[in-house]
Amino acid sequence: MTSQRETLLNLIATYSFKLGDFTLASGQKSDYYIDCRTTTLHAEGGRLSGLVFYELIRERFPQAEAVGGLTMGADPLVSNTASASAWYALQQGQDPANPATKLLQGFLVRKSEKTHGTGRKIEGFLKPGAQVVIVDDVCTTGGSTITAIEAARESGMNVIGILCLVDREQGGRANIEAAAKGAPFISVFTASDVRAAHLALKDIR
Repeated sequence: MTSQRETLLNLIATYSFKLGDFTLASGQKSDYYIDCRTTTLHAEGGRLSGLVFYELIRERFPQAEAVGGLTMGADPLVSNTASASAWYALQQGQDPANPATKLLQGFLVRKSEKTHGTGRKIEGFLKPGAQVVIVDDVCTTGGSTITAIEAARESGMNVIGILCLVDREQGGRANIEAAAKGAPFISVFTASDVRAAHLALKDIR
């Protein structure tokens, strides 16, 4: 039986990976492009990314109270991972609507503070002292992930781990680990994994 992780990898390889000549947001040139949003916003891709992330959090960061990241790459990951925690609770016979049930909450980091209303930079869950995990879809230089880490810390939350769906293996890991100050950085896949899966699926078809 195909695992959830393998199915998710094949979805990313199918929907999110393209070979060609591209300029990345970082300004770097690349012969491939990965847009994970076409997978994380896909009905099954979103469900699987949430389940895979939630399983990692349960295994590595069971004390986590919330999951968050920088809009907009992290948006579907945050929503699907938080929802996965509610589905898991339901399967365990717990009531997700009961405040006593331990669930992962979600928060999103704005790229700049609102100039109206509350003026918050973080939307959703916000609790000083909370143990949180930062998530991102693609890590190239790590800039967006680091922005989310810093915003969470500035708000008083404790970043205990960082999850990335695809590490492009272009220096992001080292930059994020330096900013993480000891919090573990885990990537589900690397760009090499996705490229290999893309080429294998192409051969099959």
